[in-house]
Amino acid sequence: MLNESDLTALAITLKLAGLSTLILLLLGTPLAWWLARTRWRFKFLLEAVVALPLVLPPTVLGFYLLVALGPHGPVGGAMEALGGRPLAFTFTGLVIGSVFYSMPFVVQPLQDAFTAVGRRPLEVAATLRASPLDRFFTVALPLARAGFFTAAVLGFAHTLGEFGVVLMIGGNIPGETQVVSIAIYDHVEGLEYTHAHWLSAGLLLMSFLMLAAVYALNRRFRVVQP
Repeated sequence: MLNESDLTALAITLKLAGLSTLILLLLGTPLAWWLARTRWRFKFLLEAVVALPLVLPPTVLGFYLLVALGPHGPVGGAMEALGGRPLAFTFTGLVIGSVFYSMPFVVQPLQDAFTAVGRRPLEVAATLRASPLDRFFTVALPLARAGFFTAAVLGFAHTLGEFGVVLMIGGNIPGETQVVSIAIYDHVEGLEYTHAHWLSAGLLLMSFLMLAAVYALNRRFRVVQP
């Protein structure tokens, strides 16, 4: 069964995943919209930056974020100069790392969804004198709703299983930065396989259910789409 430390780690993980996904949706939506609509010849460079966490080892990304957020880094040093504390080994630092690491899992589904909308529906709305903002909220967003669901689920699920990035940035501080993936590692290292099984099985079941929901919704959306 799960002990108090495991439940705390689970609560931190869910909080981290939820907050990171919300931030990614807020930041990723305009970015994905721009990437889907722009004809800038060098947009592939920005797309490569967004997709970089897919191929970059998590420890590499975590290391550079640790340097940036630490007391001698540009971000951490500025925070310390303003009277705050460096963001390394804090929950806020975990959120920043998760946002960077899970970005492609949110931005790419949104970009694909906006691309699939096409220009025709927006042009029709423009002929009806809808403003660009109206066209975005009343045409693009409803037509891309399946992409938003996919992006939210993938971003949330990916954050649940993070290990390398969160360990580099947040360390392993129980009650503050210890997430489920690190708690599982601690249990295995301590030969506490029963606790590791419970946590691992919980993440496995949660991830499976979320992915099944994504595939089921996408299948239903394809069926009802004209």
